[in-house]
Amino acid sequence: METDKIKIKHWAEDDRPREKLRGKGPSALSDAELIAILLGSGSRNETAVDLAKRILQSVKNNLNELGRLSVEDLLPFKGIGEAKAISIITALELGKRRRLSEALERKKVTSSTEAFEVLQPLIGDLPHEEFWVLFLNSSNHVRSSKSISRGGLTGTMADLRMIFKEALMLNSPAVVLAHNHPSGSVRPSPQDKSLTRKIAAAGNIMDIKIIDHLIITEHQYFSFADEGLL
Repeated sequence: METDKIKIKHWAEDDRPREKLRGKGPSALSDAELIAILLGSGSRNETAVDLAKRILQSVKNNLNELGRLSVEDLLPFKGIGEAKAISIITALELGKRRRLSEALERKKVTSSTEAFEVLQPLIGDLPHEEFWVLFLNSSNHVRSSKSISRGGLTGTMADLRMIFKEALMLNSPAVVLAHNHPSGSVRPSPQDKSLTRKIAAAGNIMDIKIIDHLIITEHQYFSFADEGLL
């Protein structure tokens, strides 16, 4: 019969995730070790670190992919109950929100790259499409960010009235449009181009400048302004 693996409490102290974090700081731990701390324990034949490694391997060691998993996706792993699944999801969501907070602290938008840094944590890894708008002040600082619509896997619609109503309420002279492509492709569709032209034309009439429209995925983006389409 296969013998049980050595429990983490019997490891050398410097190798135990909690003790390692306390002594060397969180940056010294691997992703699996950090997740193991969240798990607290594994199963009879598997340490928490081994369980964490197995979970990570299922998403090709991609933390963004792990962040997309639901409680139901995690429960089939032996050793994962609802409480542990919720702990993993909570920690990853906090990490995402921290990244967004850091982006908003630098929230002046003067380029497509800066707009991407603000918007990617919001919509870059979503499994469905969402349309967002950054409302800027006269110095191009982000005054507000707002979700305009939510769609399915292949599309979403943007309500022009909602966009410009919000811009007028905020006295915002300029906006940045954005939506994500869950497929991973940043190529704009004919509908994307048509919608962008329509919003830009309405903005010209209302003297609200459309600075850019970004199509965002997990790691990259397409800028209508950079490509001369605005």
